[in-house]
Amino acid sequence: MSEFLQYLVAPYTTYSATQIAMEATATFFGVLSVFFSMKRNIWVYPTGIVSTFLYIYLYFTWGLYGETLINFYYTVMSIYGWFLWSRNVEDDQIHVEVNWASKLDYLKSAALFAITFLLILVIYYYRPLIENGFDLSASYSYQHHYSTVDYIDASLTGIFLIGMWMMAKRKIDNWIFWIAGDLAMVPLLLYKGYAISSFQYMVFTLLAINGLVEWQKTARNQSIIK
Repeated sequence: MSEFLQYLVAPYTTYSATQIAMEATATFFGVLSVFFSMKRNIWVYPTGIVSTFLYIYLYFTWGLYGETLINFYYTVMSIYGWFLWSRNVEDDQIHVEVNWASKLDYLKSAALFAITFLLILVIYYYRPLIENGFDLSASYSYQHHYSTVDYIDASLTGIFLIGMWMMAKRKIDNWIFWIAGDLAMVPLLLYKGYAISSFQYMVFTLLAINGLVEWQKTARNQSIIK
């Protein structure tokens, strides 16, 4: 156990106090955002924006460009989702009604996944240029250099994109994609040496499972009322 703890802590010995504080803050607001999402509370969006904004910087510095892009997308979609939810809240002006995704929604999701997956692979293809500060005067060799982590990152970016899009549309199915993506992120971030964020995704998984149950109950209650 001590060796495992040392493995978790070791990467942070090279981080500045600011970096550690940023990751901890992003994690806190990320967990808070998922909690509000589970409760169908519109505060999911302002808290989520704080978390994703911080993670845009963190993931870029960690070299996870797919996650950088998806957090930028989260930020944009949070503004979009905030607008949609604010127009569909119930009488208490906090909660929204939910429903299941249609076949058309899944067809759109498949297209979103394919486009996102290919886009992330294109970004990784130009990794040498990105890592050298977009210095166009230098000579780079753009060879096939994709790693297993690159393919995982591209896949997870697509999965999370679908989850965020379905959440903005108030589709119960969004939780299925969050659960799958969150589970995969736990070992990925441990492998990359970011224990705090890995722990965040463990919490995300549990909250997402509970969120799926809660939204299913809500949908059933809505059907009874109608």
